[in-house]
Amino acid sequence: MTLVLTLAAALVVGVLLGLLGGGGSILTVPILVYLAGVAPEPAIAMSLFVVGATSAISVLPHARAGRVRWRTGSLFGAAGMGGAYLGGRLASFVPDGILLAAFGVMMAVTASTMLCRRPRPQDDAPAGAAARPRPIPRTLLNGAAVGLVTGLIGAGGGFLIVPALALLGGLPLPAAIGTSLMVVSANSFAGLAGHLQSVQLDWGLTLALTGVAIAGSLAGSRLIGRVAPDRLRQVFGWFVVVMSVFVLSQQVPEAARHALLSTPPGWGALAGTVMALAAGASLLCRAVRPGGGASHSPP
Repeated sequence: MTLVLTLAAALVVGVLLGLLGGGGSILTVPILVYLAGVAPEPAIAMSLFVVGATSAISVLPHARAGRVRWRTGSLFGAAGMGGAYLGGRLASFVPDGILLAAFGVMMAVTASTMLCRRPRPQDDAPAGAAARPRPIPRTLLNGAAVGLVTGLIGAGGGFLIVPALALLGGLPLPAAIGTSLMVVSANSFAGLAGHLQSVQLDWGLTLALTGVAIAGSLAGSRLIGRVAPDRLRQVFGWFVVVMSVFVLSQQVPEAARHALLSTPPGWGALAGTVMALAAGASLLCRAVRPGGGASHSPP
C-alpha cells in the first residue's frame, strides 16, 4: 500500500511539473521521507534525479509549442548548475534536521510567492511574443542563487525559476513555464552530481518514481490552456502551506510538540502563531498587489 501511495503521489508531481513548470521537489522530498521512509539527504538526491529526468522529458511538448526560450534558459541554467553542484556538496555537512527545517521554510516562502503573486500583463501575452531583454549579469547572478538553493535542499527550483524568468527575462507566463523546465533539469542533475559524492540512491525506487512522474508530466503539459493557471496556483499554494507546517512540525522536539498539540496553553500559543503568520502574509500580499507600494515600482 505504501508503494502504491508513493507512486500515486509521484504521478501528481509529474502533472504539476508539466502544468506549472515547478513543484516537483516541493512534493517529492516529503513523499520520499514520510511515505517511502527514505532518509533526508538521500531523499533530496533522489528527488533531484526524479525531477531532473521528468523536466527533461516534459520540456519537449513545450518546445514543440514554442514555449521555450533557449538563450535565456541557457544563461540562467548555466549559472544555476554551478550553484546547484556547490549546494549538493555542502548538503553533506548539514545535519538532517536542519536540512528538513530549511526545506520547510523554503516551502512556506514558495507558497507565499504563489499566493501573493499578482498577474502581470505579460502573463497573458502569447507564448511566441518577444521578450524584453534583461541584463545578463543579473540573470546569471539570480540563476546561481536559485541553483544553490536547489542543490542544497532540493527545493525552490521551478517556483523560483518561473517568476525569475518572467521578471528578469520578460517572458510571458507560458514561455516562462516551458523555459523553467529546461533550467530545472540542468540544476537538478548538477545538484545530484554534488550529492552523489556522499550518498547512495535506491535506484529501483528512484526509477519507478521517475517513470510515473514522466507520464504525469506529459499529461500536465497538455492541460496548459485548459486550466486557469492562477486558480491552480492558488490551490497548490495553500496545499504547500499545509505541507510546510507538517514538515516544520516534525522538527520540533517531541516534548514541545506534545505541549503544543495536547494542552490548552499550547493550543493558544499555536493559534496565536498561526494568526500572526496569517497577518504577516496578508500585509506582504497587500504590499505587492495593486495599490501597495511595491506594485508601483518599475518592472
